[in-house]
Formats: sequence, C-alpha cells, structure tokens
Amino acid sequence: MKFILGTKQNMLTVYTEDGRAHAATIVVVEPAVVTQIKTKEKDGYAAVQLGSGSTKESRVNKAQLGHTKGKALKHFRELRLKDGAAADLEVGAAVDVSSFATGDTVEVSAISKGKGFQGVVKRHGFRGGQRTHGQKHSEREPGSIGGSGGRAGGRVAKGIRMAGRMGGERVTVKNLTVLQAIPETGELVLKGAIPGRRGTLVEVRG
Repeated sequence: MKFILGTKQNMLTVYTEDGRAHAATIVVVEPAVVTQIKTKEKDGYAAVQLGSGSTKESRVNKAQLGHTKGKALKHFRELRLKDGAAADLEVGAAVDVSSFATGDTVEVSAISKGKGFQGVVKRHGFRGGQRTHGQKHSEREPGSIGGSGGRAGGRVAKGIRMAGRMGGERVTVKNLTVLQAIPETGELVLKGAIPGRRGTLVEVRG
C-alpha cells in the first residue's frame, strides 16, 4: 500500500535519460502519520487513515486532539483497502515520499479549479448554433431543451446538460508515472497534469 498527502505546486519540463521531454507537476509532500486503522469487523470497512500538516492547537477540537494523541494535524484522509486486505502499517507510523520510487504508477485525486457559472459550450463542449442563415445572437446558445416528442413530454428531462457551476469537484487522474521522488526535499515529480490550483491538497495512491 502506498498512500501520501501533498500540495500541488508548479508544472515544469523534465528530461528523461532517453532524451525525451515530459510535462510534469511537482507535489510537495509533508511527512504524514497513521492516525487510525479501520477494520471491517469494527468499522464496517477496512481503511487506513493518514493525518498530515500542522496547525494551531486552538483550531483543533478536543476530540480530534485525543484522536491524534495531542498532535494538531491539519489534514485527514483515508485509503480504502480491498476486501480481505490487511494494513501493513501501524498507528503512529510515519509515511513520507520515500515510499514512492521512480517509475511507479499512481493515481491522484484532488478538487479541481472552480470556474464559476459557465455556458454549455465551455462546460459540455457544445458547438453552438449556426453563424449564418438568419442567426444573430445564438452562436453559444444551447438550443432546444424540451421538445414534445421526446420521452419527457412537454417538460425538461432530468439530467439534461445545461449551463451551470463548473469545476470545484473531486477529480481522479489515473496511470500517472513518477518521474522523480526526492526524499531530501519531500518532492514528488509526476508526469502530466493533476487537478487543482497551486496549494491544492492532493492524494497520491500507488
């Protein structure tokens, strides 16, 4: 099991030994600690809970301080274990970037950038209306949303793609390659782009 929390930083170009250039993203990883091991018998599911980062003790409630044995941790995330899988870590164990190595395949989850209220062209990739033949202001309009001949009758069907809030959702990107793992600086260099802005909390699972 490989699982770590970090914050997204800038992107850069990384050249591999074979001379190829790859777009990459830097993730700064703070050492995390295992705060709880959940079991199917006791909690209904198997998981490992990690805590990372630090904050003021005044910002943490007493129940949480007791849960972490007095440590004022900022972030908590869980890694679900497959049925029958046993956790190979113990409560209090430290987890850092050294658990990953160059060439590992990982998946990253984070909250994507919020883009506000957007139309159907940007949000769903609609092509918009015609630019000629009498059209004047309908280049980016959604077109018909109802229709009496469809399954919904004379109303708007549930789930139809329309304008609305875009972004700010949990996104998971799979099959990313670790280009570099640097324990000295706590940096993990991942091939490709990952969701979120600079400073976004990301979960890296191997």
